[in-house]
Amino acid sequence: MTTATATPADPGLPGTPAGRRGPGAPRRRRRFVVAALLVLLAAAALASLAVGAKPIPLPAVWDAIVLPTGTEDDIVVRSLRMPRTVLGIGVGIALGVAGALMQGHTRNPLADPGLLGVSAGAAFFVVIGIYALGVTSLLGYVWFAFAGALAASVLVFVLGSLGRGGPTPVTLALAGVAVSAMLTALTSALVLADTNTLDAFRFWAVGSVAGRDAETLGQVAPFLGLGLLLAAVNAPGLNLLALGEDVARGLGQPVQRTRWVGLIAITLLTGAAVAACGPIGFVGLVVPHVARSLTGPNHRWLLPASGLAGAVLLLVADVIGRVVVRPGELQVGIVLALVGAPFFVALVRRRRLAAL
Repeated sequence: MTTATATPADPGLPGTPAGRRGPGAPRRRRRFVVAALLVLLAAAALASLAVGAKPIPLPAVWDAIVLPTGTEDDIVVRSLRMPRTVLGIGVGIALGVAGALMQGHTRNPLADPGLLGVSAGAAFFVVIGIYALGVTSLLGYVWFAFAGALAASVLVFVLGSLGRGGPTPVTLALAGVAVSAMLTALTSALVLADTNTLDAFRFWAVGSVAGRDAETLGQVAPFLGLGLLLAAVNAPGLNLLALGEDVARGLGQPVQRTRWVGLIAITLLTGAAVAACGPIGFVGLVVPHVARSLTGPNHRWLLPASGLAGAVLLLVADVIGRVVVRPGELQVGIVLALVGAPFFVALVRRRRLAAL
């Protein structure tokens, strides 16, 4: 596993030269980055509301939001595209923040939210729901997926906590890989044994925000909110952990509690996102690196920047999917795989990954 330690040049961390300079150029730059990401997110949201099989002019989109009169454009915007856009923003924020937390806690620049077995657990429970209980609706998938995500995370935490040192980045990563491999094998065995299960499961497994309504968002919103709250609480402690566990303990930071808070936040955010939209890759892997290059390693700024960048990326990928095969559409999970993989390869080749 690739590891790195914080260096004295890391900006924004306690005890570093950049941190002693106080509010100045680094802080202004971070504020500018967050403001720019908010502007980009607003633009991506407008594009998501306007672009599709039926293009809608921006003035008509504005009228549908502010002064709806029941026209066809109003119905398309308010009933179909607005819930999809809001869900895309929520899922993008969740995956971006979860990715930044995951890379920070494991000290692995190639870590993503699925490393803890969350996606594999969700997929396995969805298959069980389809195979054993005949569940076929998206609303039914949500609860099975979330239950599977939580069950897999608990199993990984238990396995990673065995031993004297409790959960560590290495033990958690190894436990996550083992549990993911086991659950993926069981999922494959079930879907290959029954054609009807395979047909139903593949539509969820591709990863998409299409066809989800406000009720789906309402079901996962409490988990997203709690996960984001725990992520915000976890940020200061994660900054101290970047200096090393011994230093963090010397500064009075409860290391194990910080680990558990972060891991619970990752589980809630990733579990809710996967439950609502299926497994969506590359957001939690690529976005934190981009955000880190703009804000530095200070998690007080890295987490919100990663969340906003994740929402922008997911919405843009969703819009691209509607355009390239119009009047049909390409699911966002496929678009992100096609765009995200080359982007990440270029990122690795052009510059050294930001130190964790």
